[in-house]
Amino acid sequence: MPSPRLAARAVIVEEGRLLLVNAFAAADSTLWCAPGGGVEAGASLPENLTREVHEETGLLIEVGPPCLINEFHAPETGFHQVEVFFRCRVAAGALREDWRDPEGVVSRRRWVTRDEMAGLRVKPDSLGRVAFARGMGYDPLEVLVSP
Repeated sequence: MPSPRLAARAVIVEEGRLLLVNAFAAADSTLWCAPGGGVEAGASLPENLTREVHEETGLLIEVGPPCLINEFHAPETGFHQVEVFFRCRVAAGALREDWRDPEGVVSRRRWVTRDEMAGLRVKPDSLGRVAFARGMGYDPLEVLVSP
């Protein structure tokens, strides 16, 4: 069985709104998540996160402290991912409709309030609670949903 994949994600809240991106490349997927992605060896988690957020959103960020650790798994495939979420802030840039993710995964980005999140499919389940609160969270092994 392969080792779990490690990912870093950004919790960016501005003016009471959290930044979300589409979780899967499929255009019909309704699942949203925090920007970020898999880490590459030889770079720190914050360095990887800065790269991933820029690729997905065009934003330059400052990475703050960790605020959530989440584990996903898909029992049918054996996929297992451990995600470390960091509180971040936008250092430069703005969301643009014409921005293209070079990986071709993220095609939609949006700022949402806590109330708006209630009407969306968002993973992990605790993201909204952690994003709009203080402190640290931990989600034990959560079953990954299909796109």
